[in-house]
Amino acid sequence: MALIVQKYGGTSVGSPERIESVAEKVIDWRERGHQLVVVVSAMSGETDRLIGLAKAITPRPTPRELDVLLATGEQVTIALLCIALEKRGCPARSYTGGQVRILTDNAFNKARIQDIQADAMRADLDAGRVVVVAGFQGVDGDGNITTLGRGGSDTTGVALAAALKADECQIYTDVDGVYTTDPRIVSDARRLNRITFEEMLEMASLGSKVLQIRSVEFAGKHNVPLRVLSTFQEGPGTLITFEEALAVESMEKEQISGIAFNRDEAKLTVSGVPDRPGIAFSILGPVSQANIEVDMIVQNIGHDGTTDFTFTVHRNDYERTLEILKDHAARLGAREVSGDNRIAKLSLVGIGMRSHAGVASKMFEALGKEGINIRMISTSEIKISVVVDEKYLELGVRTLHEVFELEKSV
Repeated sequence: MALIVQKYGGTSVGSPERIESVAEKVIDWRERGHQLVVVVSAMSGETDRLIGLAKAITPRPTPRELDVLLATGEQVTIALLCIALEKRGCPARSYTGGQVRILTDNAFNKARIQDIQADAMRADLDAGRVVVVAGFQGVDGDGNITTLGRGGSDTTGVALAAALKADECQIYTDVDGVYTTDPRIVSDARRLNRITFEEMLEMASLGSKVLQIRSVEFAGKHNVPLRVLSTFQEGPGTLITFEEALAVESMEKEQISGIAFNRDEAKLTVSGVPDRPGIAFSILGPVSQANIEVDMIVQNIGHDGTTDFTFTVHRNDYERTLEILKDHAARLGAREVSGDNRIAKLSLVGIGMRSHAGVASKMFEALGKEGINIRMISTSEIKISVVVDEKYLELGVRTLHEVFELEKSV
C-alpha cells in the first residue's frame, strides 16, 4: 500500500462529467490498496471569471479581497468531487486550505507556504477516507485567506506530498507528460520519459506551463517523486527525478532536453544613468518594493560616465514598472525611460550542455539564418535564454527544435 497525492487541474475537473470521471480514477487507485489525497483546481475558466467580476467593479481590486474571492473556485470543486466519490460508496472528506491549515505568509495573490498541519488528514486516511483538498490557497498567521498565484495547485499538491511523506505525487493535466517543446507549435515534439529536477526547474521558470516553478522547487528540496500524467489517456507520463538517477550514457548523448518559451515578457530600459556603485539597487529597489519580479538584466558600460540599464518583467507588471521608473527618473539622473511589451523569451535547456561545447554558437547561428535578431542573452550551466521580438517566437522554436534534432529519441 502506498500513499499517493494526486493533483487534478482545471481542465480535468472542468465539468460535472469530468469530475465524475476523476472520481472513477481515484476509486480505481484506492481499490488497488492505496491511500489517496486529492488536490484539485477550480473548474476550467472559473478563476478568470472571478477575476473578471472583480475587475468589472475596479481595475485594481484590493489584494486581500481578491484572494477571498478567488479561493471560492476550488471550494466548489472539492465539494463536487466528494459528492461524486460518496455517490459511489467511497468515503471522502473535503478541506479548504484554511481547514487543512496550510500556513502561508501574507503576500496576497503570491503567498508562499510556510507550514502544513497534517494531523487531520492522517486521521482521515487511517479511517479509510479519501482526502480532497482545495489547491491554490492557504491562510496567513492572522487567519486571512491567501492564494499562491497561477498554477498554485501544483505547489499545494507537492507540499502536501512532502508533509505527508507520500510515496509519489502525481500531477494530472491535459497533456500526457513533459515534451521537448509545445506540441501545438512543433507537431513532432517528443514526450520525455524522464527529466531532471534541475531541467524541469529551468523549464518551469522559463515559461513551460506544465508545472509551476515552486512545485518543482518543493519536489526537489524534499525529494518527492513527481510524475506528470494525462487525465484523459493512459500512459507512463514523465518522471521528474535527480540527475544521478539518469544513465550517464544518456546524459552525455543528449545536449538539449527541451525548448521553453514565454510570451508574457516585457523589457524596460533606463538610459543615461550615472555609472556608479549602487545604481542597480537605485533602479531595482523601488521595483522590488512593489512586489514585482525582475528576470533578465543587462547593464552596458558607457564611455561618458553613464550607462544603460535594461531588464525584463512579466508583461502584466509592465505598466506599473514603467510608472515606477518614470517617477524615479529624475532622482536617478536618467536621460530616458523606455519600454517594449512586444518581446518574448526563448530558451534551450539541457544538462548535456555541461559536457558539450558550441551549443550557444549553434543556437545563434540558426536564429541568425532566419533573420531573428537577439535583443538580450542570459546563460547558466544548463540553459541559454534569448529575448527576441514576439512575432519571431514560433519561427525560433521550430528552427531550434529542428536544428538540435529534438524529435529524435536518444
